Amino acid sequence: MHKFLCSVGFGKYQKKKEIARLLDELEKSVAERKRIQVEPDSNLCEIRAEVAQGMGIVMVGETDEDGVFRREYYYPYLTAEDVSSEVECSIQRHAEKETYAGLLDETRVGISLIFYLDNGFEYLERKLDNVSQKVKAVKLTGLSEEGKILLPLHKTRKQIEKAKVAAKDRTSLLEAARNGDEDAMETLTIEDIDMYSQISRRVMKEDIYSIVDSSFMPSGIECDHYTVIGEIIRVEEKVNRISSEVVYDLTLSCNDMVFHVGIAKRNLLGEPVIGRRFKGQIWMQGAAVFEE
Repeated sequence: MHKFLCSVGFGKYQKKKEIARLLDELEKSVAERKRIQVEPDSNLCEIRAEVAQGMGIVMVGETDEDGVFRREYYYPYLTAEDVSSEVECSIQRHAEKETYAGLLDETRVGISLIFYLDNGFEYLERKLDNVSQKVKAVKLTGLSEEGKILLPLHKTRKQIEKAKVAAKDRTSLLEAARNGDEDAMETLTIEDIDMYSQISRRVMKEDIYSIVDSSFMPSGIECDHYTVIGEIIRVEEKVNRISSEVVYDLTLSCNDMVFHVGIAKRNLLGEPVIGRRFKGQIWMQGAAVFEE
């Protein structure tokens, strides 16, 4: 069973036999299939079963000589139209199977961001056809098993503008430091020392979530799992047409980067409202927008 099936409204399916029956039903009901010939005697087939707008399960396998689909693996997905990043992105194949990971050197989150490529089938198709695989933008989404809603921090308009300017300046310094600017490195080091001392003083009297506005941290040993705290800028409810479970599609702003998170209503503690914050662990996915 896939760990994040509950994130797209299939939380009631707990046994392997139940999930196998579900996948068989979805396979029969979906008319559209994509297939590419990888080698003369082998092919790759993808079935994308949508259970709500922009949300569902992808099944990947091979079609045999009789035209029968042989499922090899599946995963839940969530798609979005918002562009999250336009920095340089590299794509690499996973060792185990024909799936791909994307890597963004995103200075806004302060780490090399790794995500599971949702449109890996399109990437492979382009590769086989010798078409450009250069990525011009990435639309990020995340699936979460459980999360909670945090109250927003009270900020004046002046504080909000000041924070935006500071974030922009820090991004510029990080870019300069990456290119070998020693003055930028020294400035960043001094800023980090000052920030550490300020946080050390404040944490004695304040709750940590009143100090940390948003955060983006790797979580566990899997490289595409993260713990995030982000401000909710849009809330959409989606109903799974098969299980009738309600799933929240939350648009978050985290470290000045926008992406979507899908989580089942019953697994979210609190009421999601624009302006409040979401905290939870996510499995990061992304759809690459390729240059024509």
